[in-house]
Amino acid sequence: GGLYFEIGRYGIEMAEKLKDVFRNLGIRFFIDSPTNQQFVIMENSLIEKIRGSVVFETWEKLDGDRSAVRFVTSWSTTDEDISRLKDILENA
Repeated sequence: GGLYFEIGRYGIEMAEKLKDVFRNLGIRFFIDSPTNQQFVIMENSLIEKIRGSVVFETWEKLDGDRSAVRFVTSWSTTDEDISRLKDILENA
């Protein structure tokens, strides 16, 4: 009945909101992903500050100071989740 595609579409819509948060905070993208997985470049010091408050995966160490980080949205991601991440990043 299309439920799989509906759920997938929602996750991607949430990922687009997540991308806006990263863009507005000046966080650069490791790759431009059209999926529910978003890969950004973060300072390792920022990664350590948000670890424990946010679920993410360190994808690849880029150098001594920066890493590529993966964030994933899903059917359960809410606008409040995106807002919370924004607040955490702004206050880190």
